[in-house]
Amino acid sequence: MSCPCGCGDSITLSLQAIHKPHWSLSQTESLRPTLYPSVWRDVGCFSHFWVRDGRVFWCADTGFPPVRSRF
Repeated sequence: MSCPCGCGDSITLSLQAIHKPHWSLSQTESLRPTLYPSVWRDVGCFSHFWVRDGRVFWCADTGFPPVRSRF
């Protein structure tokens, strides 16, 4: 998918449970996509967002790199 921020980057997400991290994609009754969990890009624009019922919901920490766990 294209990054919804408009930066022009492509985002590739794994839907396979054997991969970590992985996402679940479903359709609502209105046939719009819902993606779980949120997407937080760790390169480029650092967009952080949810996709629910075909709409993008931005998280307040968009634009900041995710904190990487040391464990």
